[in-house]
Amino acid sequence: MVSAPRLMLEWLEGVARDRGTQFGIEVMHPEGTWVGAGDPILYLTGSFAQLADLETLYLQKLGPPCVAAHNAYQMCLELPAVAFLAMDARHCAGAEMANMMAYAASVGSEAAKREGARGFVGNATDATAHWFGASRGFGTMPHALIGYAGSTLRAAEMFHANYPEENLTVLVDYFGREVTDALGVCQRFPELGAAGRLAFRLDTHGGRFLEGLDPAESYAVLERHAPGAIRRYRSETELRHLVGTGVSAAAVWKMREALDAAGFPKVRIVASSGFGVQKCRVMAEARAPIDVVGTGSFIPDTWSETYATADIVAYDGVPRVKLGRESLLRRNGERKRTGAVAPG
Repeated sequence: MVSAPRLMLEWLEGVARDRGTQFGIEVMHPEGTWVGAGDPILYLTGSFAQLADLETLYLQKLGPPCVAAHNAYQMCLELPAVAFLAMDARHCAGAEMANMMAYAASVGSEAAKREGARGFVGNATDATAHWFGASRGFGTMPHALIGYAGSTLRAAEMFHANYPEENLTVLVDYFGREVTDALGVCQRFPELGAAGRLAFRLDTHGGRFLEGLDPAESYAVLERHAPGAIRRYRSETELRHLVGTGVSAAAVWKMREALDAAGFPKVRIVASSGFGVQKCRVMAEARAPIDVVGTGSFIPDTWSETYATADIVAYDGVPRVKLGRESLLRRNGERKRTGAVAPG
């Protein structure tokens, strides 16, 4: 996982102030660095009476962000040239979880940026935009606007009329005419397309193919652009990401082909729908021409695997730990530590 302890640390510092006590905290793995399973993230020192009732609460603020940060980090490295937009909020169980996940995405993103990736450029809500250095959230027009307008083109016209200075990102899956509607918008706003201010978001439902695709055509599209991606063994999930329904690599390439053929090479493609680590990896192998990924899939799939533990490793400076947890003891004779906090 990737170390993401800030929320836990800030909370502990606040509790210490409220209680008129002090906690000694030594972070062994700074924020954004890799941590192996079972390796202590930090050592915590303080009064047993003051710390005992806090254990579960501070662990809740540590484990999930660390796992989510690692997922975000991996996703960004799989598609290093692609910008990511965090769209996790609606998948979260309340505001506290949403804050944890946005923080985690920002930590994983910064770690990936240090290795050359573009990483996350923002998120979808104002409430957590500060984690990405922004004052507000970003996004695209909603499906509801297109339904209200009655057509994709009319929705684009309405949006542009009200926000003429904003880049125009149009959802094109509402009526199942992704290619046709995208080209119609391009023809209506050629100046935006030429300036690189026009983009289309693919969010095709997983129960159908993007317009113009079926299994045979999906294979044909990838044969034209990334034959190596389909000429080896693939799991069922990988095949779905490559040539299946929904937002597949073939779907992205199909849209890129249509835009380029119509003379709109600067129009960008935003892809969303289930972009976790595995899907990002498959898209990279297919060299899918994605400009931006909108995703909340860095949220851990298996929540039971996000727990952290806290173990007392010394009492009044005397080392003592549960049998089997000796690896948590401090080395080199350093004994003035009360507890070790580690990933599960």
